[in-house]
Amino acid sequence: MTPGMDSDETPTLQALIFDVDGTLADTERFGHRPAYNQAFDDLGADWSWSESEYGELLEVEGGYERLRHYLAFYQPDFEPEAGQDDFLDAAYERKNQYYRERLASGAVPLRPGIRRLIAEARADGLRLAIASSSLRANVMALLSQILVEPPEEVFDAIVTGSDAAEKKPSADIYRRVLERLELDASACVAIEDSENGCLSAVRAGVTTIVTTSSYTGHHDFTGAALVADSLGDPDRPWRVLAGLQPGTEYLDINALRLIHARAHRA
Repeated sequence: MTPGMDSDETPTLQALIFDVDGTLADTERFGHRPAYNQAFDDLGADWSWSESEYGELLEVEGGYERLRHYLAFYQPDFEPEAGQDDFLDAAYERKNQYYRERLASGAVPLRPGIRRLIAEARADGLRLAIASSSLRANVMALLSQILVEPPEEVFDAIVTGSDAAEKKPSADIYRRVLERLELDASACVAIEDSENGCLSAVRAGVTTIVTTSSYTGHHDFTGAALVADSLGDPDRPWRVLAGLQPGTEYLDINALRLIHARAHRA
C-alpha cells in the first residue's frame, strides 16, 4: 500500500510542509532587504534596494542568484575593483551575516498562526517538514529563533536550496522532502507564500495552501487549494481570498484536514 493511503484509497493527511521566507516569517521585508542594503553600503556600492525594486527581484529564486541577476540587468556597467565574482561573494556573505543578526535581535516577526499551527500539528501526530529555496544556514538560523527545541527534533525533513539541484519553481525540493519523509504527495499539505513556491508544490502533486506575504499579493496562485492573507489566529482572523472555504476564522487542524480531503475529492 502506498504510504499516505488508507484501505479504500482515500488519502490520509500525514505531514505538513512549510516554506520559510515569507511563510514562517516576514523575512524579506524585515530581514533580507535591509541586510542587502547594509552589505551594499559596507562595500561602497551606491545603490539601495527599495520595496518595489526588491519585489521585482524576488521573481528570481535564491539570494545569490538574485544578486547576480541584479548586477547583470540593473547595473550592467558596475565594475568593482576586486572583480564581479569577488564582489558577489563578499556582498552575499555580509548580507547573510546582517540577516542573522536581525533574526537574533528579534527584528523579523513571525507571521500569524505559525507557532500555534506547528504546536497543533505536533499534538495531532502530523509530521513536519521544511521545503525552502534559501541557504540552509539562514533557514536553520530562523528555525532556531522560533523553536524551543532543536529544529531537527521538530521537523522530520529539512530541505533547502543548499540541498537541491534546482530551486523553486522546480518540484525538486518538494520531491526531496517527500523522499525523506517516505510519503506520497497525497499524504501532505504544503504552505507557501509565493507563485514560485506554489508552482513547486503543485508540480510535486502536494495540496497547497498559500498565505500571501508582503511582496506576493499580486502573484498567480493557480493550482492552490486555498489562498488567504495569513493562517490567522483566534484573536486575528484570516481572510480567505480564493479557493476552498473551510468556514473557520483561522487555519486549525480540523480545517487543514478538511481542505486536504476536499482537494482530493475535487
